[in-house]
Amino acid sequence: MKSISRRKFIKASSMASIGLYTNCYKNTEFDIIIKNGKVFDGLGNPGKIVDIGIIGEKIIAIRDLSTGKAKQIIDAKGLYISPGFIDIHTHTDMELMANRKGESKIRQGITTEVAGNCGYSPFPIKKEDQQEFYDSIYEKYGLELKWNDIKGFLNALRKGGIAVNYATFTGHGDLRAYVLGRNDVKPTSEQLEEMKTVLANSMKEGSLGLSTGLEYSPGSYAETEELIELCKVVKKYNGVYSTHMRSEDAKVEEAIQEAIEIAKKSKVSLQISHFKACNKPNWHKLDNMLRLVHNAKNEGVDIMLDRYPYNAWGTGLSSFLPLWARQGNTDEIIKRLKNPELTKKITEYMITRATLIGGWDHIMISSCSQKQNKKFQGKYINEAANISGKNELQFVFDILIEERNDVGVIGFAMDENNLKKVLADPLCVIGSDGSVAAPYGILHKGNPHPRYYGTFARVLGKYCREEKIFDWPTAIKKMTSMSAQKLHLEKRGMIKKNYFADITIFNPETVIDKATFVAPHNYPDGIDYVIVNGKIVINRTKHTGNLPGKVLTNDIFGKK
Repeated sequence: MKSISRRKFIKASSMASIGLYTNCYKNTEFDIIIKNGKVFDGLGNPGKIVDIGIIGEKIIAIRDLSTGKAKQIIDAKGLYISPGFIDIHTHTDMELMANRKGESKIRQGITTEVAGNCGYSPFPIKKEDQQEFYDSIYEKYGLELKWNDIKGFLNALRKGGIAVNYATFTGHGDLRAYVLGRNDVKPTSEQLEEMKTVLANSMKEGSLGLSTGLEYSPGSYAETEELIELCKVVKKYNGVYSTHMRSEDAKVEEAIQEAIEIAKKSKVSLQISHFKACNKPNWHKLDNMLRLVHNAKNEGVDIMLDRYPYNAWGTGLSSFLPLWARQGNTDEIIKRLKNPELTKKITEYMITRATLIGGWDHIMISSCSQKQNKKFQGKYINEAANISGKNELQFVFDILIEERNDVGVIGFAMDENNLKKVLADPLCVIGSDGSVAAPYGILHKGNPHPRYYGTFARVLGKYCREEKIFDWPTAIKKMTSMSAQKLHLEKRGMIKKNYFADITIFNPETVIDKATFVAPHNYPDGIDYVIVNGKIVINRTKHTGNLPGKVLTNDIFGKK
């Protein structure tokens, strides 16, 4: 036998280890081979031209498969191959049951939705509120569904199949309402223990952790100590605390400090949602906000941020009511709006909020349910008020009453340079803050924020390719492995052997968002293929109808 030098032996061994030899797969038939594309592993490493072989749900080979056999071959020449995108901050729940194809998300290359954010989740639901909740689902989506806890909700998702993977937090607002109701009250020690028990049970059934919406009622009524105690439960199950902080404008720095205090005292992993400084008087605070975060990271806090790539927020018009006016159920809130003795105080607060953002011409109505008000969708409040023949304040009162306190609005409040700083920050990942929508059917409603359709394509096209605030490997890392690792998504977020075949293939020259604030129901360009758990869902930009998504729960994460 002819001997070989040590150098040649090491070289041969290295080539084999990275998959340049094809012999071991000579007789293997793959379900899918992706060839000729540039593969990015999701860890921030440069892309390389290499083939990917998929069998079943998993990536089996990453190497030269030019002689390999497959039931289907995707020629990705000129395209970039990425792990499927993970949307770490969404508000999708019933939408994915109303349209299981997940249209606006899967067409962005998103393969995993992470929901239950900002303190809202469709569980737990106390007995007294269940019928009203079921009625609202039917009214909005035409769905006859019933559950009261996370187990029932996730089972309803599983039942009909879904196009994307799905995971959820437990919303603190709904947890608090389950135990305390929706009023401004402090829990007794017994009530706090009940909240902790319900949260623990939710996590045992699959919840990622706890989310808060501390600008919204009833979550806003919680004191810091309550949140620390709840986060100790989250820590016990190795979960994450995701927070829409108590302020994102005048007191944003204090809100960051509170979030960090909660994380330090509970030792929980912290995710700060849609990190931003709203309203022009606060734009200068951004640099110090980032300093606070990085100082906490250096002190050992497990902290990350997420952000969507737009300078406008989206929320409910009810946020223009003072917190005391948002207490209780919808009927109680509307009763206050009709009370002449209270409207003066409410009006003062509304004027302050509108002035800080720059006026009613900075606030656009995005969604209404009543037929007579749909003409206002896509119009600024000053325009809508003029059309209705009212002043802005009277218009706001009337539409909140007519719509039963459910009016979506978009506020133009942020600075472009600040946006770029946040997106480029090494601790920031990408989250849409949107939910599944579609340009047809029940989900073709209102003028939703364009982030519902465009977030991930906009980051790639505008901020990576055009603005060059980061390179391709970094952009992809922010959309994939960083979020997967934060949430302990086992074997997802990377192109790696034996990982789940969640894969997005896009054109680096054409990928871009097409949704606008006036015309949001438009899919992005340049997302050519999307594969979820080894099944092709988007094929040459067309939806195949496949529904291979999984509900990802605690047991999958290995966090029991």
